[in-house]
Amino acid sequence: MSDPVSDLEKLRAELAATKAELAQARAVVSTSEAMIAGLKLEIALLKREQYGHSAERTTRLIDQLELQLEELVTDAAEDAARAEKTTKVAAFDRKKPVRKPFPEHLPRERVVIEAPTSCSCCGSERIVKMGEDITETLEVVPRQWKVIQTVREKFTCRACEKISQAPAPFHPTSRGWAGPSLLAMIVFEKFGQHQPLNRQAERYAREGVDLSLSTLADQVGAVAELLKPLHDLIAAHVLAAERLHGDDTTVPLLARGGTKTARLWTYLRDDRPFGGTAPPAVIFRFSRDRGGAHPTEHLKGWQGILQADAYAGYNDLYRGDRKPGPVLPALCWSHARRKFFELADVEGNIRKGKDAKEISPIAFEAVKRIDALFDIERGITGLDPAVRLEARKARSAPLVAALERWLRAQRAQLSKHAKVAKAIDYSLSPEHWPGFTRFLDDGRVCLTNNAAERSLRGVALGRKSWLFAGSERGGQRAAFMYSLIGTAKLNGIDPQAWLADVIARISDLPLSRLPELLPWHWKPLENRSAEAA
Repeated sequence: MSDPVSDLEKLRAELAATKAELAQARAVVSTSEAMIAGLKLEIALLKREQYGHSAERTTRLIDQLELQLEELVTDAAEDAARAEKTTKVAAFDRKKPVRKPFPEHLPRERVVIEAPTSCSCCGSERIVKMGEDITETLEVVPRQWKVIQTVREKFTCRACEKISQAPAPFHPTSRGWAGPSLLAMIVFEKFGQHQPLNRQAERYAREGVDLSLSTLADQVGAVAELLKPLHDLIAAHVLAAERLHGDDTTVPLLARGGTKTARLWTYLRDDRPFGGTAPPAVIFRFSRDRGGAHPTEHLKGWQGILQADAYAGYNDLYRGDRKPGPVLPALCWSHARRKFFELADVEGNIRKGKDAKEISPIAFEAVKRIDALFDIERGITGLDPAVRLEARKARSAPLVAALERWLRAQRAQLSKHAKVAKAIDYSLSPEHWPGFTRFLDDGRVCLTNNAAERSLRGVALGRKSWLFAGSERGGQRAAFMYSLIGTAKLNGIDPQAWLADVIARISDLPLSRLPELLPWHWKPLENRSAEAA
């Protein structure tokens, strides 16, 4: 007979081995699922990059994939750790994720693990170093504050008894106590990272630096005044464009008994879609309401093509008797498409509990036809206006004409109360259709106004943080700073680094050299030093 104790031990060993194999299998499956999700996300991002950013379905898919990838990678790490704990056998072959090397400019702190003094195999002390393996771990050092003491020594003359002393250094702001980098951080966190000054003050206090809200606010106002000449140059550059993107969004404004809905307007110049060499830039304007008098005042004296939505407040700009001349409207096909897409979004409608009857086949077909125009535009983005116009005449014009005929035929069969009828009326309105077809007559015109909408995303994020503008001047100051930060981002530079350098240098530069500080001319200090050398 076999020994029961031995059999029990054998069964326990087999159970342990089975558990280890199961843990390894789970880890492999989790890792594989995470890898598949990562590849799906990468494919979706590549498709979005190739086919544009305006598709709502693609945006929703990418958001879902990112969330799924986050969860699967976490699951894989958890299963791998569990597998390592439950088994002492050789670990499974888990493919290491591909990671970009850490930036070269980061300082390296070398931590050398104490080397063995003897051979781990035979115990001999005759060991010689043959190389080393380096594992890099990214770490962060908490922000360090410092006080710069500028010392001006005094000297007295033994002959005439006069006192000699170097002049006091010039400070960028009046009553200045903060350096340029600190000032840049305060204004960028408030307007670029949407962190109100009270939250900044609380965080600084936790770091051991007590700065009151009023003290920070005083410096924000001083910085805004300091940067006005630069803002004026950016505004002049924007209004020198022959084509602008325009849009607006709501901004809660503190008022008696609560808040009222104010507006932040954006006017963006971006000539890159038609191969223009002028640098992109944006200006923002604030108003207490959405009255049409505001865009009329903002664009006073300007003439060109305005890409915007069909808001009636722009109509005064389009009048034939306007001085110096009428502005030409170019409407956004993304707006037109969105009205149909809302009626054709199967997933969205099901999620809202709507049945199939509320999903319009006419809207499906309209979205499909409009998407064909977007496909053509993706292939000609960045080309010369003449080339773009030729392609549109040959390929887009027949599609637009067919779309118009089809929409009119469908509209004739619909009740005026049908939802899809309202979407059709928006596009075919006599006031709107010429604006929608403007791109067929001018190669500079874009098919959408997405550039202006993107410039307002930061405002939408900020509303959730700072909740409201405290006053009309506060709203104007926000528009001022959004203009500077938005223009820096459009030109691909770090807004905070740029602001710090501008604040440090702007007072010492003559007006003739002020354009050197514009985002599209600015160079980081290390680049300027290298060129000087």
